[in-house]
Amino acid sequence: MPKLIGPDFIGIQTKDLDGALTFYRDVVGLTPSPKAPPGAVVFDTKPIAFAVRTPIEPFDDGQKLGVGIAIWFGCDDADALHEHLQAKGVEIAFAPKDGPFGRYFAFVDPFGYTITAHTVLPI
Repeated sequence: MPKLIGPDFIGIQTKDLDGALTFYRDVVGLTPSPKAPPGAVVFDTKPIAFAVRTPIEPFDDGQKLGVGIAIWFGCDDADALHEHLQAKGVEIAFAPKDGPFGRYFAFVDPFGYTITAHTVLPI
């Protein structure tokens, strides 16, 4: 029987691709990949690529985006990233706390997606 292997690409949609590039590159610190299809920005994230793209289908500007989806990013220091984003005026969904995957917190991007960041624990 054919089976899924696991996630190997994550993309979110926004009507403001330039704003998304600016936020994720200049505020969050992700590096854009030199290759991306038209209407998208792909970031050089590991182990799974992350992208923002223009909408596949139209959506209402009043819709809350990403409801029911959890997007987690590993980072080197959740507390330091939290302080950095807070200083940049980024909305924080909840402050850092300890959890089963290490220290974590969540922030809201300018498009309404809630992103969780956690300190990657050594293996």
